Amino acid sequence: MPTEKEKMLAGDLYDASDPELVAERERARELTRRFNETEPSAGETRQRLLRELFGPSGEDVSVEPPFRCDYGYNVHVGDGFYANFDCVVLDVCPVRIGRNCLVGPGVHVYTATHPLDAARRIEGPEYGTPVTIGDDVWIGGRAVVNPGVTVGDRAVIASGAVVTSDVPDDVVVQGNPAEPVRRLD
Repeated sequence: MPTEKEKMLAGDLYDASDPELVAERERARELTRRFNETEPSAGETRQRLLRELFGPSGEDVSVEPPFRCDYGYNVHVGDGFYANFDCVVLDVCPVRIGRNCLVGPGVHVYTATHPLDAARRIEGPEYGTPVTIGDDVWIGGRAVVNPGVTVGDRAVIASGAVVTSDVPDDVVVQGNPAEPVRRLD
């Protein structure tokens, strides 16, 4: 029988109150607390904490505090990743972000979700769907990327956009829900 963690990672309904998952979230919260309390000049300490928090990731990764996540180990970023202040990643499933991506302030990326049926939702199970963001993507401030979305290479997500469906390569999307408004050459 699969563990609650195995169910979570598989995108199946799982119980988030499972002791193993609670301990892993507490670990992530401790690491993000320490990261968020670093001095502006503590670049080496920040890098060490991000390597400890994130799953396998690239080089030249920069995140401005404060930053929040559920587990951290499901966050994978490529070389040259930059996230501005106040970003949140709910990573109950993998969040894979490519090379040279820029994430504006207050961006939220969600893999976590809940059953639509109210009676089932009240019982407490959760599930997640992975998010994949390609290479050379720019996500503007206060944008939200919802569970299960794939963002193509070189796409631009405008500030405040709510991305509810896949974004093709080489487009600008904006609005709620986000829709393509321009093709990039």
